[in-house]
Amino acid sequence: MTAVANHSRREPAPTIEPVAVAMDALRRIVRSLRVAERHSEATLGLTSAQLFVLREIDKAGTLTVSDLAKRTATAQSSVSEVLTRLEARRLVTRTRSAADRRRAEITLSEAGRALLIREREPIQERLVGAFQALSIDGQRATAELLTEWVDEAGMGDVPASMFFEPLG
Repeated sequence: MTAVANHSRREPAPTIEPVAVAMDALRRIVRSLRVAERHSEATLGLTSAQLFVLREIDKAGTLTVSDLAKRTATAQSSVSEVLTRLEARRLVTRTRSAADRRRAEITLSEAGRALLIREREPIQERLVGAFQALSIDGQRATAELLTEWVDEAGMGDVPASMFFEPLG
């Protein structure tokens, strides 16, 4: 009879540990990035990072590498590598600024513009937009905690290149 009594008594639902919640969120982001990468490669022959850069140039019209790095929340060196690949495919053009000959201005080529007509918003653009929709305090707290987590995992010195771009 005690076996029946114990069996019928319900145990409280286990509390989901914060580590599981955080890891699941990270898994969702990584999975979404992978799916977007495969789609971009299959339909356009571009990485999702290249598509993200093209969209940011399209929105601004003309940008410097520095401006583009800010818009993509990436280091200038990472953006430069992506731009070199896009320039090789003739999807962007770099010209010297008339106002300051030391600065290069980046614009979309006709081929780059034509390519964007058939593609939707990249995942990185959605992630940046969603992050910016958080309160400024939420943005700071999230950035600080993510940095602390990465440092604690021993990955603080890993270069933060654009998602899925070839290592170089």
